[in-house]
Amino acid sequence: MKESVLARVARGEAQAVRECIDEFGGLVWAIARRMTRSRADAEDAVQEIFVDVWRSASRFDEAQGSEKVFITTIARRRLIDRMRRARMSHLMDSEEALEDVRWAEPGNGGEIRVEAERAAAYVARLRPDQQKVLKMGLLEGMTHSEIATATGMPLGTVKTQMRRGLIQVRQWMKIESPVRVGEAAS
Repeated sequence: MKESVLARVARGEAQAVRECIDEFGGLVWAIARRMTRSRADAEDAVQEIFVDVWRSASRFDEAQGSEKVFITTIARRRLIDRMRRARMSHLMDSEEALEDVRWAEPGNGGEIRVEAERAAAYVARLRPDQQKVLKMGLLEGMTHSEIATATGMPLGTVKTQMRRGLIQVRQWMKIESPVRVGEAAS
């Protein structure tokens, strides 16, 4: 059986790095181009993604999924991080939003995939308007204001739909809500 490219990258093999770029560069580029505003942003993102792939290569476990899934997951996370950083000026209410999505932060590879699949199944049980708002906010990285503009919903309705949807998913997943400053623990 052929050894994975990522295992060889983790050992520092220069040829494996080139093979990794040859094999997955098109995929990473396509994802980056779709999720960035300009070609220059996509180029920067691809470089950042591959640096992260090289740093993370030792964590790849074939039992947890394919190399393609591993690299795609890293690419998606880095791109969402970049979008969030770019929108910092618009995210004055981001502390509340980040508290609401704390459950989505990663643990380890296998647990992430299982939790993400569970969460996606529960999101699919929500009302269509809540699903739409959650997907736009969590997967596309849109702000509440951007969601309101895109959907034509009032800003307050968007925030309410996001919050109620996340609370419902947390309840179904049996995840406790974070206690905010000034609130007493139950």
